[in-house]
Amino acid sequence: MTAPDIRTALPGDLDQVEGLWLEGSRWLAGRGLDQWQYPPRRWRMEEAIGAGDCYLVFRDGRAVATLTVHERADLAWWSEDDPTSALYVHDLVVSRAAAGQALGAHLLDWAGALAHRRGKPWLRLEAWKSNHRLHRYYLDQGFALLRIVDLPHRNSGALFQRAASPAAALRPVLSPEATESRR
Repeated sequence: MTAPDIRTALPGDLDQVEGLWLEGSRWLAGRGLDQWQYPPRRWRMEEAIGAGDCYLVFRDGRAVATLTVHERADLAWWSEDDPTSALYVHDLVVSRAAAGQALGAHLLDWAGALAHRRGKPWLRLEAWKSNHRLHRYYLDQGFALLRIVDLPHRNSGALFQRAASPAAALRPVLSPEATESRR
């Protein structure tokens, strides 16, 4: 299968981005995870789209994932690190229709290659402190857990980073057929 089409989201794509985010939020809630269980952050999505930092991922003309990648560090998390030395991934969501096909891993690799092209040595992200399955996923993707930051007013704070890498390191995305044969 060919690699998915990744493009910068445009203002007219806001509903698609929000739809993917809401689908991910409902899926997490169905698994007993309280992550993303506050009103949708439409304003944050609009801001990311307006800045050119939000990306939509398409397969066969259908939006199957979204992520935001930017150079602005949240200093509540990254004040101990050089905040200018990384790209930061936020709001990575893969549609349930594309789950299990290594698309999330591919997008993290894509973001790492983008960081490399922009001269950033690190790709960073933060995760919900209590979502240990997500922590394991990021560790399996080559990220290191740097620390847990406990802020009383925020549930995120598990900080991860890995070295940026050139595009040659991209993993293939599995086809739906290959995913079925692996189950």
